[in-house]
Amino acid sequence: MVRTLWTAASGMIGQQINVDTIANNLANVNTVGYKTESNEFKSLLYQNIQTRTTTANGERKPIGAQVGLGVRNASITSHFTQGAFLESENPTSFAIGGAGFFALQGENGQTYYTRNGNFIFALGPDNTLILSNSDGLPVLNTNGEPIQINADEYMADRITVTTDGQLCYPDEANNPQPIEGMIIGLFQFQNPSGLKKEGDALYSVTAASGPAINEAENDNVEKSEVRQGYLEGSNVQVADEMVNLIIAQRAYEFNSKAIQAADTMMQEANELRR
Repeated sequence: MVRTLWTAASGMIGQQINVDTIANNLANVNTVGYKTESNEFKSLLYQNIQTRTTTANGERKPIGAQVGLGVRNASITSHFTQGAFLESENPTSFAIGGAGFFALQGENGQTYYTRNGNFIFALGPDNTLILSNSDGLPVLNTNGEPIQINADEYMADRITVTTDGQLCYPDEANNPQPIEGMIIGLFQFQNPSGLKKEGDALYSVTAASGPAINEAENDNVEKSEVRQGYLEGSNVQVADEMVNLIIAQRAYEFNSKAIQAADTMMQEANELRR
């Protein structure tokens, strides 16, 4: 009977994590570049109640009896489906159409990846303008270097970006001309779900994700497109999440009922001694 209590308790713990994940999805429904997450479960160990043997009449029983000992959370998987494009008045807002990621240089020198293209031109050292995110992390170009331009030569609000990430500046005839070496880097991964979540819509490379694939240097991947003046909204489907929440609540209640039933049976068993 104690086995029943622990099995049901593991189910309640698992569904609590499931509800936490759903709540996190709903909380980030308006977070730029957020990717919805889902729980994956796996069963725990099984206990042998009866091995393959024979009945009292000598007949063979090829199938034994095993009872499961509950469930546990196996993983929380991010789903990198395309989010909707949201129009932005910020000229340094960029949305990615495709499987690519922007690359950012962290304070520790490590490279982070994101789908959040809400960037700004920040004033850097030696009178330079550095394309960075809202936390000041520089955006990297196709060579893995921060994108920075001379503030004396360029005005940030006149810079345009092509669909392949090339920064351009108008000439005297107001025709956009490419700025040499200034191409926003786009990177892909064999398994983006294996990326490590760092918070603030940032991800880092792991062995599960595989190394970053530079789109500019690899012709075997489908190229992504950069859309200036847009941001990629989250791919959270509120209706689906509400349905998942109801299912998780019901599963939590079922496990709670199992604990109550086990408690009632134990109480009745104790009363038999009186």
